[in-house]
Amino acid sequence: MSIHAAERPSTLEIWYLAARPKTLPAAVAPIVVGTAVAIHEDGFVWWIALLALVTALLLQIAANFANDAIDAKKGSDTADRSGPMRITAAGLVTYQQVMNATWITLGLAMITGIPLLVHGGWPFVALGVASLVCAVAYTGGPFPISYLGLGEVFVFLFFGLIAVTGTSYLQTGELTALSLAAAIPPGTMIVGILIINNYRDREQDAAVHKRTVAVRIGARNTRIEYYAMLVITAISPFVFWAIGWLNWSALLTLLAWPMLWQLVQQVRTLQGPALNRTLGHTGKTALAFSVLLAAALIISA
Repeated sequence: MSIHAAERPSTLEIWYLAARPKTLPAAVAPIVVGTAVAIHEDGFVWWIALLALVTALLLQIAANFANDAIDAKKGSDTADRSGPMRITAAGLVTYQQVMNATWITLGLAMITGIPLLVHGGWPFVALGVASLVCAVAYTGGPFPISYLGLGEVFVFLFFGLIAVTGTSYLQTGELTALSLAAAIPPGTMIVGILIINNYRDREQDAAVHKRTVAVRIGARNTRIEYYAMLVITAISPFVFWAIGWLNWSALLTLLAWPMLWQLVQQVRTLQGPALNRTLGHTGKTALAFSVLLAAALIISA
């Protein structure tokens, strides 16, 4: 797919498209919750929270760049794809230019992440290296994670457990049951972003042998998988309340329930390109729910 000169976006618009802003709440949400856990446990360190947020955003953007370039090279992104425009497949920039942007963005993530690695010690060096590798290996390398149907596991691990517990541990110096549990709501909502992406693209992915979970289990079961993520997200704060980690402030998360219900309605009725709106709405809901959960954690401190 190529773009006529009259339709060509500006350079800024091209790279804005490549950064995939609708996915960026996936980087912000777990850092917000992890920092709230640190505040709940009297361990807040502002510069760690800030650097963790910037590093997470850079890693997410780098992964999006790499996905754009590698999927185009493999032929996974085609002219009839349902999702938003991909800049490499559209011929707006070359594969090498997008990969250069990937390496530059990963380099910036290394720079902002080094103080965190020094503060956290060798375990965080290992996690940092794994994050850099996985940003590219998600779609690249001999065993691309997304092509093997492992995307949901990867996303929950890195955008849920590791991001939340890592952020809180760097500030408090402790790995607690609360930090592990608090990783569940942002983790499941961010998995939801991936599920919608793969649900929308399942037919095109099947045609190019990209064996996502949505391709493997079919449309109906993918919708059930998505609903399960929403239910787990919705009830988690009330489980935390029952355990004693939260007080009445768990009720704040009810403010996000209309957004969750709207997502259910959209997935029941929409198909193809119309799901682009649902993907963006899932990201916004993930961030909104995480902010409300963070507020509940802080109030319950």
